[in-house]
Amino acid sequence: MSSDITAMTTPEPASHGNEAALGKILPPIYRGPGDRVFKILILVMSAAIIFLALGTGIILWLEGMPSFQAYGYWDFLVGTQWDPIAKIHGAWPFIIGTIVSSLGAIALALIPAIAVAIFVTEFAPKWLANFINYTLDLLAAIPSVVIGLWAIFNFAPIIREFILFPIFRWAEANATWLLPIIGPDGPSVYNLVSSTIILALMIVPYTVALARDAIHLVPREQREAAWALGATRWEVMEMAVLPYASSGIIAGVLLSLARALGETMAVAMLIGNSNRLPFTLFGPAATMPSVIINEFREAVEPLHLTSLMAVGFYLFLITIIMNFAATFIQKRLIKGRAL
Repeated sequence: MSSDITAMTTPEPASHGNEAALGKILPPIYRGPGDRVFKILILVMSAAIIFLALGTGIILWLEGMPSFQAYGYWDFLVGTQWDPIAKIHGAWPFIIGTIVSSLGAIALALIPAIAVAIFVTEFAPKWLANFINYTLDLLAAIPSVVIGLWAIFNFAPIIREFILFPIFRWAEANATWLLPIIGPDGPSVYNLVSSTIILALMIVPYTVALARDAIHLVPREQREAAWALGATRWEVMEMAVLPYASSGIIAGVLLSLARALGETMAVAMLIGNSNRLPFTLFGPAATMPSVIINEFREAVEPLHLTSLMAVGFYLFLITIIMNFAATFIQKRLIKGRAL
């Protein structure tokens, strides 16, 4: 009797039971070679992305090598003159134009974008939040060349007549020390300020989307704990939501900055494409993408073409550095929050 009870209560080995259960749950493809095929496929696709990025950088470097050999890496980077006829090429004017326009765009877009993200996630009614999100997604889907055409014929002339010219006349009469900064000859139709404003408008949807996703990922328990302490709605945002979502928001801002660094068509159509230093805010300028797209088809001299490829290589490096910086800052903030 006792032996029967023992036999009835003694469980089968766990491994055998688990294998039987998995055999019933998993589809047949995962019981045989399909698992290995799927793993290899994922590995190959992941490696392809890495090799694609590395291949892009290596090809740009090799194509720009004649210019690096002719001028040197550092001299080409900090060279202030760009004259293809005289075979003088320096990337510094375009690097300055890219940095100034991108940082200016982020400065203009940052606070409105984060404010919109907070509003649609925490305060807006659902119907209004859906409408705002749909509008922002639609704005992000508009091709940059369409935005550039609209800005050329509508935005830039209005900005010049009703904003830039009044500022210039006031500075001319009351603050002459500003003239070297904004431009002593008055604002041109295509200028650095107009292109920066349009660039800010174009990156707002990306910044809002990334900040919105970061806020959405904050656990509900964070908010409920703040509510339990008697916090107001803004105090909940200040104490519980924003500190937790800060890493995602900052990473999103840096990725939006990387997006601004590489924007081409709209900026090339508005910035005026001047390769001379110093730039003025109300005068024409140039960026790294704009000089590439404007001069690539006209580059008949080999050194001119390789110099454009070298500019593209430096733009690639700047973009990669920005992406690594976003990842590093995000990890540091997450680690600090965990401590």
